[in-house]
Parts: sequence; C-alpha cells; structure tokens
Amino acid sequence: MSGSVALRPQNIMRGVSLIILAAFSISTQDVVFKFFSSEMTLWQIFSLRGVLVIPMLFVALWFRGAQQGVARAAFGKWPLLRSVFIATSLLAFYAAIPFLSLSTVGAANYIAPIFVTLLSAYAIREAVGLLGWLGVCLGFAGVMVLLQPGTDAFSPWALLPLVGAASYALAHVTTRAKCQNVPVSVLSLSQNLVMLSAGAVVSVLMLWLQPHGAVANAYPYIFGAWSNVGLTDWLVLMLLAGFAIVNGMLLAGAYQAAPPSIVSIFEYCYLVFVAIWDIMFFGIAPTAASVSGMVLIVVAGLLVLRRKTK
Repeated sequence: MSGSVALRPQNIMRGVSLIILAAFSISTQDVVFKFFSSEMTLWQIFSLRGVLVIPMLFVALWFRGAQQGVARAAFGKWPLLRSVFIATSLLAFYAAIPFLSLSTVGAANYIAPIFVTLLSAYAIREAVGLLGWLGVCLGFAGVMVLLQPGTDAFSPWALLPLVGAASYALAHVTTRAKCQNVPVSVLSLSQNLVMLSAGAVVSVLMLWLQPHGAVANAYPYIFGAWSNVGLTDWLVLMLLAGFAIVNGMLLAGAYQAAPPSIVSIFEYCYLVFVAIWDIMFFGIAPTAASVSGMVLIVVAGLLVLRRKTK
C-alpha cells in the first residue's frame, strides 16, 4: 500500500488549481441555492435535483466506461452509511443558507477538521498530538467568536452548520476506516441516491403531517408544500445537478493530483469567495467578529492539517 502511494504521480499545480476552481464552483452553487430557496422547499430541491443528477451521473460513467457493477456496490453497508452522514451534512448546511450569510454558514461548516481530529482520536485511535489539540481549542474559540452565543447576534440556525460539520466528519472518518478502496463513482452514486431518498421521504412526511401554525408559516422553506415547477425552475435544477457532478469531479481530481495536506489548505479559498458573494449579491459585509472567528477556524484547520503532515 505504501509503495503504491509513493509511486503515484503528483502534480501540485494541477491539484491546487482544481481545488481553487472547486471552491469557486461550490461557492457559486451556494449563491444559486440561496436565491432559489425562496421558490421551493429544501426537500423538493433535493428530490428533483436527485432525479436529474443520477441519470447524468450514469451518462458520465458510461462515457468513462466505468458503469459496470457501480449500482450494486453503491448499496454496500459502508458506502450507504457514509452517504447518510454526507446527506445529513448537506441538508443541515443548506437548511441554514436562507437564514444566515454564506460566510457564517461556510465558516461554521469548516469546523469539520476539528471534529475529524476528535473522532479520529477516539474512533480509529489516531494520535492527536500538541498541534492537534491546539487546533481543537482554537477551532472551538473561533466558533464561539463567530456565532456569539448568549448575545443578540446569535441565531439558532447557526447550530445547523455545526451539525453538518459533525456529520461530515463522521463521513470522513468512515471513508478512511471503511471505504478507502471503494471507487469514487460508487461513493458518488450512493451519496446521490441517499440524498434523493431523504428529500422524497421528508416530502412525503410533510405532505402527511401538513404542518401549520406560526412556525410553519414563518419557514415555508422547511415546512412548506411542494410548489409548481416551471421551465425556469427546471433549468435551475439542471444547473444545480450539473454543479453536483462537476464539483465532485473537481474535488476528486484535486485530491488525486496532489497530496491532501496541500490541497486541503487551498480548500479554504471557499471562505474568500463566499465573503465576496455576500457583499456583491446580498449586501452583507463581514463584521469584525465574523472575520475574527473565520480566521481562528482557518488557523485551527491549518494546525490540524500540519499535525497530520507531521
């Protein structure tokens, strides 16, 4: 195993370029999602996007000649468990997007490396070390500064990205412990099937429960019924489906081309992009507290990554 990794060709410039492009693409997708969240419920978007993504994914696999056995492997125990964690992470992330700035949601979500460090220490017995624990403490401080619990600036919606980050960390640890040799195409199909299923199941549940009252009326994005889908809506859904496939390919290509310890550092470019989009599209300028919190979280993530490199 170690020999094969050592002989793997590396192209650091390609890996860095791909991860910056991926960060830009994902941040642009999130802008589209934030605008589109007023048109449909979260569950409708996930359901209909999944209906479009899965055929597009099979077409992409067919062109690569990699479609054989993918469907069966996608229903394996560990790929499905990983996909449940990923789906939970994305649902928590996108549930918070209409109510918070992209910078706040993104920064809170980037606490995931801290959760990975803690889970790795207790779940798969990886040594944390001084840098790792320092990163954990700084990450916790960054979250406190960013979210400001106990003040008027705190929003309960800000807890959702933290739930998403914890779920993403569980997915990451599951990948490392149980899915290292599973093809990316299998993981991608499994993930999109679970996301489609989650959207469909919750949509049926909402149809059955028909929530009403002040809370349901205040948050139709979460508790509302499906809306009519016009041509423009289908075009936006196709765009989101395309983003889902392209982003997955860019991320996979980046981590295949260069060492993860280098690629992960440049993944934080996402926070720069969403801060720019907040100003350009939503007129939300970052506050001193949000910038300080993001800086602490980024430094914490870099310390954790440097600990892994060492």
